Amino acid sequence: MSRLVVASFLLFVTALANAAEVKVAVAANFTAAMKEIAAAFAAATDHTALVSYGSTGKLYAQIQNGAPFDLFLAADQKRPRLLHEQGVADAPFTYAIGKLVLWSSDPALVDRDGAVLESGGFERLAIANPKTAPYGAGAMQVMTALGVLDRLEAKLVRGDNIAQTYQFVSTGNAQLGFVALSQVALAEGGSRWIPPQSLYDPIRQDAVLLANGRDNAAAQAFLEFLRGPVARDITLKYGYAVE
Repeated sequence: MSRLVVASFLLFVTALANAAEVKVAVAANFTAAMKEIAAAFAAATDHTALVSYGSTGKLYAQIQNGAPFDLFLAADQKRPRLLHEQGVADAPFTYAIGKLVLWSSDPALVDRDGAVLESGGFERLAIANPKTAPYGAGAMQVMTALGVLDRLEAKLVRGDNIAQTYQFVSTGNAQLGFVALSQVALAEGGSRWIPPQSLYDPIRQDAVLLANGRDNAAAQAFLEFLRGPVARDITLKYGYAVE
């Protein structure tokens, strides 16, 4: 066996030995952006991000019940802060600031001012479960601020998370719904209204390194990557704000 072949083999073995996996729990609204970030992370580091998506509330419950995640990318600040206070996570930081959008696949249904909520000319309005999903809580705040919640309550259908809420609207099971802007930021067609930030609390999304990931080199590398320019540009592309 030539020295070149041996050297190449040793480099391959070394790279394989240094590669590792990081288990990441990610809020459903960040799915599209996270898929791109995970792919870019793998290409840049040879580490692999194993990602589980769901509502922030349910992922938080899984972590409390011992789910072996290394990192948690939530859709709020509350749960990461609680995990830090409980001593099972490092200090949180904001990785994205989400935005709500009232969206319909019907290009003629949602007007530029969101007046469709006043007219009520639809049968079903989808929102994420406000008890577990911050985007659902934000939707409730918007409707309350507009004074339409009482009259629309009977028309609400609640998804377990923002991904299911988007599915309700995209398949026509609900004529319109409050979804994450990130879910439709790159989509053409349909109709949308972006509520003013004054109508709901900013959806600041925090990330934390969990106790399970403190000794995981891949988890540390992912945190660094998430804070870097590549992940930042991807996050912006999907309609989020960043600090």
